Amino acid sequence: MFARVALAAIIASAPAAHGPVTQDRVVSADPVDTTPHVLDGIVNAIAVVGRTVVVGGSFSEVTDAARKQVLARDNLFAFDLPTGRILPGFAPVVPGPVRGLAAGDGGTVYVGGEFYRVNDTRARGLARVRLSDGALVPGFAPNLVGGTVNTLARQDGSLYVGGDFTGPREALARLDATTGAADPGFAVTPGEPLTPRVKVYALAIARGRLLVDGSFTTLDGQSRPQLGLIDVTGPTARVAPWRTETYARKCSDAFPSYVRGLDFSPDGGYFVVVTTGGAVGGICDTAARFETFAKGSAIRPTWVNATGGDSLYAVAVTGAAVYVGGHQRWLNNPQGRDTAGPGAVARPGIGAIHPTTGMALAWNPTRERGIGVKAFSAQPAGLLVGSDTTRLGREYHARIGMFPLS
Repeated sequence: MFARVALAAIIASAPAAHGPVTQDRVVSADPVDTTPHVLDGIVNAIAVVGRTVVVGGSFSEVTDAARKQVLARDNLFAFDLPTGRILPGFAPVVPGPVRGLAAGDGGTVYVGGEFYRVNDTRARGLARVRLSDGALVPGFAPNLVGGTVNTLARQDGSLYVGGDFTGPREALARLDATTGAADPGFAVTPGEPLTPRVKVYALAIARGRLLVDGSFTTLDGQSRPQLGLIDVTGPTARVAPWRTETYARKCSDAFPSYVRGLDFSPDGGYFVVVTTGGAVGGICDTAARFETFAKGSAIRPTWVNATGGDSLYAVAVTGAAVYVGGHQRWLNNPQGRDTAGPGAVARPGIGAIHPTTGMALAWNPTRERGIGVKAFSAQPAGLLVGSDTTRLGREYHARIGMFPLS
């Protein structure tokens, strides 16, 4: 068990995180003992605002680290990172799953998901909420219609939103971070979906590139099977000259669209994508690295690491490691088909990959597998992990935990 005083010292000496976080070493395999517990459901998203951790998902109760007080929370709660203290005044009523979070200015957080109101006020799928009291921020009125928000990414005065909504744009939009108004300079449209309606699953932004994945096969009519980069450096967004065939191939009928989590390296020079798909080999159930500023119509991954048949849903790239999470049993397992093939290493539920070689690192804290890790958040003090299970690093940490950088 990692001591509270040690974590407090780390956080006190670490600079505040603004954007991607570089870590110079792999985090400890021993989780801190101060994080609270989520007592039911699943954690889908984590955002850190200053020293406050905001946690979203589908749940109804949380408790402190010592499990002495149970508090009702409707799919959203927050706690103090150094101490683990649950914020008593932050208890917004969100009557539906939260799927995406993004830090806002002035002690606020953007909340996306599958809901129609917050605190009995209409807020369909997207809201901006104050951390001080859980109230909606006046003046933020995005007017999303027709679906769910799955993912959020904020940069400066813009909020990028992905999901399966139909307005103000279909599945992908850039909004003014203050007012929620749609930006007319962003009109890139995902199209020709592999599912009945187009869905965006994940977004990330770095160095003027918006990385997006989903069930689409085109962006603005240009072939981009399940994954694409959008140049957002100018006033008008444009599809970048970057295309890969990697995710054009089929995994299985059960997974017509199978690309899930993604994350840029801290310097934005490369990114890693993780997938589901089934035990059929190829690019299904893998993590793969790509170079951001490569150009071409058939860009290949720099490396691929396969689980051998288990889904990966979340990834965090810190410079020292590529952390991957899902319900996997193994890494380094390209020949496995729900088995441990030659060279496979056991990495139940969570693992780390060398950013350059693409091979699994020795870090192996273990995690109760369940559905899988759905959220990572790398911070100067360590790595936050959100999932649906209660055992992390061989200790009880229900659905939320943190590995310290020590």
